[in-house]
Amino acid sequence: MPVDRARALVAHDLHGRYAAELDAAVASRTWWLEQWPAGEDYLPGLVAQDVQEAVQAAHDPSWPLCPSCRDHALLVEPDLGADSFWVCHRSGLPVAEVGRLPG
Repeated sequence: MPVDRARALVAHDLHGRYAAELDAAVASRTWWLEQWPAGEDYLPGLVAQDVQEAVQAAHDPSWPLCPSCRDHALLVEPDLGADSFWVCHRSGLPVAEVGRLPG
C-alpha cells in the first residue's frame, strides 16, 4: 500500500523519533490520497515535508540536520514530485533520498 511505503521510508529517516508527528502526517495524507489517487508517487516526499514542518514547529527547528554542514536543516525536494530527496539548502546538493537519510 502506498501509504505504508511512505510511512516506512520516513520512519527510517526519523530514527525512531517523532512517531506522533509521523502518524498525523500519514493520517492526513491517507485522506489526500483518497482524493487524488494519481498522487501516489508523491507520498514519501509529502509525508516527509509534513513531519518536518511539525517537528520544526514543536520540537527541533534544525531537524533533520545537514550531515555535511551540521548547522542547518535539510529540505525535501521537489516540493511536489516523485523521487523526493533531502537537499542541503546552503549548497543545493542532494544528501539522500527520502527513506535513506544516514543516521
